[in-house]
Amino acid sequence: MLKDYYYRRVVEGLSIAVLVLDQRLRLLFMNPAAETLFELSFRKACNLALSELVVGAEAFITGLQHCLESGHPYIERELQLTFLPDRVVTVDCTAAPLLERDPTRELLLELRQVDWRLRISREEHILAQHHTTRALVRNLAHEIKNPLGGLRGAAQLLERELPNPALREYTGIIIGEADRLRNLVDRLLGPNQLPNHGEVSIHEILERVCGLVQVEADPGIRIERDYDPSIPSFWGDADRLIQAVLNVVRNAAQALNGREWGVIILRTRVQRQYTIGAKRHRLVARLDIIDDGPGIPPEQQEQIFYPMISGRPDGTGLGLSIAQSIVNQHGGLIECVSRPGETIFTLLLPLEKTG
Repeated sequence: MLKDYYYRRVVEGLSIAVLVLDQRLRLLFMNPAAETLFELSFRKACNLALSELVVGAEAFITGLQHCLESGHPYIERELQLTFLPDRVVTVDCTAAPLLERDPTRELLLELRQVDWRLRISREEHILAQHHTTRALVRNLAHEIKNPLGGLRGAAQLLERELPNPALREYTGIIIGEADRLRNLVDRLLGPNQLPNHGEVSIHEILERVCGLVQVEADPGIRIERDYDPSIPSFWGDADRLIQAVLNVVRNAAQALNGREWGVIILRTRVQRQYTIGAKRHRLVARLDIIDDGPGIPPEQQEQIFYPMISGRPDGTGLGLSIAQSIVNQHGGLIECVSRPGETIFTLLLPLEKTG
């Protein structure tokens, strides 16, 4: 009895979700980690079929059935499971017969949640991608602005020497186009003023942005607020953060323009002991900007934070790139998840001083 109690305590202390299923894939046992993963107590889940606990997992269930019939282990990596009501979790899965019987009567299923590992890897990729892009843009800007200055100066000198005033129209075009290119390069580089840090309230920033976007947006677009009032003030540049949030919210509003109605949800929450990239933060402010527009095509989702990448014919492709740069300067990150009918931009901002 003492040994059985000891083994049960070991299984209950595991961080990996452990389940035991019968021949019909009905639940016989689950440890506390599995209760946390499924967000369901064993008392309520006992004797339920696995197909009642996960949605649309026919291939997964078929693999488990084959494991029972063949007696061979079944392994899946980065398997996406959908739990009721509509919660998607990524897991590594290992299944094997529990006892050596013929036929096999019980199946041991281990599920290790790997969303956090994938998220950190994705964030590190986004940060590395953005830093590489920024370095490329800075070098390119330097190489472009120097000859532009010479080109503009030469056009001005030529304009003074032209005997026919009518020819100055052409030098004016050269000067105007040189100025336009210089302004474009400056916009690629983002804000060039010195940072002005102070105590910042995320909700004051959001209210300022709401006022600006509601003036510009179509009348049928509604902005809903879902704020967590417990989020404290933090150290940052209010003007730059307003620009970053405005770029993202304006992007959401533009995705809804032309429709009779649309909803943008601004949701704030506190994340505790949260990792951004490779750095762990005690407190992080999470801002979700959610719209019910058509979504971003999958082939564009990996590129939306690159400069000059836009899904709109009249877009410059600079808004999201500049927003990412500003949030990065505050030690944070912007992520995006999109599907038809729902696009979520998530801004993560550490609530401690970053430098």
